[in-house]
Amino acid sequence: MSLRLRLSLTLGAAFALIWALAAAWMLSDLRNQMMFSLDQRLVASARMVAGLLEQLPTLPSKGEGTHFSAEQLNIPGGMACQVSSLRGEILARSHNNPEQALEAEKMGFHDQMIDGAPWRSFTLARGDVRITTADRQIEREALNMSILLAASVPVGVALLGCLCLLWLGIGQGLAPLNRLREALMRRNADSLEPLQLQAFPSELKPLLETQNQLFQRIGKTIERERRLTGDAAHELRSPLTAIKTHLQVARMTDGSARDQSLARAEEGADRLHRTLEQLLLLARVEGSLSFDDGSQCSAEQVARLAIQDATGGERLRIRLHVPDDLSAAPLQMPAVLAIAALRNLLDNALRHTPEDCAVEVNLESIGNRVRFVVRDHGPGIAPDDLQHLTQRFWRNGQSTGCGLGLAIVQAIVQRCDCALHFDSRADGLRVELTMPLQPL
Repeated sequence: MSLRLRLSLTLGAAFALIWALAAAWMLSDLRNQMMFSLDQRLVASARMVAGLLEQLPTLPSKGEGTHFSAEQLNIPGGMACQVSSLRGEILARSHNNPEQALEAEKMGFHDQMIDGAPWRSFTLARGDVRITTADRQIEREALNMSILLAASVPVGVALLGCLCLLWLGIGQGLAPLNRLREALMRRNADSLEPLQLQAFPSELKPLLETQNQLFQRIGKTIERERRLTGDAAHELRSPLTAIKTHLQVARMTDGSARDQSLARAEEGADRLHRTLEQLLLLARVEGSLSFDDGSQCSAEQVARLAIQDATGGERLRIRLHVPDDLSAAPLQMPAVLAIAALRNLLDNALRHTPEDCAVEVNLESIGNRVRFVVRDHGPGIAPDDLQHLTQRFWRNGQSTGCGLGLAIVQAIVQRCDCALHFDSRADGLRVELTMPLQPL
């Protein structure tokens, strides 16, 4: 069901219901007023006949009564009039009276059946006579129905007109959405320029701005992926070229030269393998894959596992400082990501620290979070280069890595609500990595 049809049905049903209730109220009030007016006509006719009788000759007191015409008594058409004595003798009646006499015992209004037909009568006592005026209920209802029909037809026509205007108005109101749809349909598949629509309603401008922001994000994502593809191709080509060259040298030489070439080729293969593993981990972290395997680790366990992965058997190059008041609560993030982030920081610190110096790792609890402080003893980073540390494949002139380790750490920080801070000093680089803890 289209939005226009849905809105039209919803608003039209509400419109029709309100109009129907208002029309029923109006027609009911109109019917009551009409019946009141007809009753007042009976009262006015009875009083008028009473005034005429005072001007006419004396009526006979016995007999079947004198018949007067409606014109003589000034009775409106369709009404009957009867003049009777207090003893019930009919003294005069109009020519359109029914064969059966009108009941005149009760004063005021009275509904009665005469000759099988319902009548509405009014009896007025004036001196020694009673004046009764009456009209048929069928004629009253017919007159009332004709008036109600005449009043309801304009209401129905107005309702249909309002529904038509509602349909047209909703269509006109949804026209900007159609313009937006047509603008999107006319665009090329690879077009990411912002949409420019003139005279766009203020209510729909957030939608247009969100659409343009989506185009910008898609454009940045595509550009980032293109850059990643180019950088990855360049990074992978270097070790592959080196491996190929060393293998060619090994094929043409013998002895120690051949062994050295094979060793260099093996180093290139290891570098290529590490780069591919880092690329795979970065793609998984930035994607929608889940790392939650059900295992939970405390901050100290994460630190020791990361140190083991980063150093292999050379644990003496890293000094771990764990305070006594460190929280034993598990981290509120997948353990594999916490270990990977800290391991990459340790790999980077070991790469820039001389062989005779150790990397220091300090742990501290801060409320419901834990902070890992990794300090190396390298030459440090220029202040202008700190902003580039987490960019993919960025390296300073002294680095021998592939340039993906800190980019992976940044991706894990963004995914797991962590915090990352760099502080470069003369005696080395300090990196603070803060991770959330599960509430106890």
